[in-house]
Amino acid sequence: MTVANKPNKHLLGMILKGYPRISETFISTEILLLESLGIPIEIYSLKQPRESFSHKKVKAIQAPVTYLPEYVLPHWQVLLRSNWTAARKLGFRYLKELGAAFRRAWQRRTTATVRHFLQAGHLTAKRLLDRPVSHIHAHFCHTPTSVALFAAQLTGLPFSFTAHAKDIYTSDPQQLTRKIQNAQFVVTCTRYNARYLAGLSHKRAAQNPSTPIHTIYHGIDLGFFTFDHRPDPAPPYKILSIGRHVEKKGYDDLFKAAKLLDDAGLDFQLVQIGSGELTEEFHTIIGRLGIQHRVTMLGTLPHEKVIEHYRSAHCFALACKVAANGDRDGIPNVLVEAMAVGLPVIATRVSAIPELVEDNLSGILVEPQDPAALAHGIMHMLGNSHSYDKPRERARAKVEREFDNRRCTAQLFELFRRALAKR
Repeated sequence: MTVANKPNKHLLGMILKGYPRISETFISTEILLLESLGIPIEIYSLKQPRESFSHKKVKAIQAPVTYLPEYVLPHWQVLLRSNWTAARKLGFRYLKELGAAFRRAWQRRTTATVRHFLQAGHLTAKRLLDRPVSHIHAHFCHTPTSVALFAAQLTGLPFSFTAHAKDIYTSDPQQLTRKIQNAQFVVTCTRYNARYLAGLSHKRAAQNPSTPIHTIYHGIDLGFFTFDHRPDPAPPYKILSIGRHVEKKGYDDLFKAAKLLDDAGLDFQLVQIGSGELTEEFHTIIGRLGIQHRVTMLGTLPHEKVIEHYRSAHCFALACKVAANGDRDGIPNVLVEAMAVGLPVIATRVSAIPELVEDNLSGILVEPQDPAALAHGIMHMLGNSHSYDKPRERARAKVEREFDNRRCTAQLFELFRRALAKR
């Protein structure tokens, strides 16, 4: 994928919380597409990879990766040396920002602010000073954007960030507002998120010009997720669900729905792909409900394996909800992928999911935390699979129209092209 008018050779520095990550393939895909459009990128990761494998696309990315010290301990000597270098080169500017960081840490009663500043100082000394990096962009508006903000204040470089889901709704609104107001622009992946962020930003519009907030969906590779025929609509049915083992995914509700389906005599297998902090708890729930014979937990799989499950399933179910701490999904990419291959989907009316799934038009939506409604929707979908040809076609058309990652990344490319051209 090429364009005639490529940006100059100024570098885009991208701060990520971890790289590469299986659960964040949309980020690596975005980087690869931006590179193909001519944006030269450097990656700065706050954490080492947590999986022993990665998607094939990661290997095609040309951007060099720098891993920053994740914590002050045991890396305090490395951080002190690099921050001393930054202090010598920046002089009073460094001392001024260091003092401001300590004041914020004292006000917020957290040492994380000091850690973020030291990481930014390390990044400044090692990768930003006296180098052609012209713009800093962070993915996720919590820690990566905190480091980006400090790095921008130390170097004078402009910065922007992409806000996703958990990072938005578990962030201190006052701190998030401060980041929005200091950014050159903000990107988010749903209109639902954009409304929330704009509401925060407008509260301070009298003091500062409002920062542009752009809604750009993540998108998927439509060439990889081709529209396929479904298996014969006959039992045993395969119900597929993909997601991390965290509260907001609502797997406790999905397992309860599976119990209701089992009690109703439906012959099915619920196949779940994913892992996370609640894995052990989920196994306990499955055992307590007595549905071990109905649920298969496969753990985390590479994309090449996941696509096989999309193509062999009868329907896709996701029971997202708002977690106790406010965490919630935006538009889960797995729903987009399922709709792209023609797999009928049933999901919950949470956050921005209705921006993707149109109830009774391209899928079924039910209220969150309602296992009975979820079970009824799944039963209806499986029992009337012959009537889902049109909804499947509408779902694919919706994805092609709004979630083609090449079109989505082209919008992001324009933002970065203009940002780099200003330097």
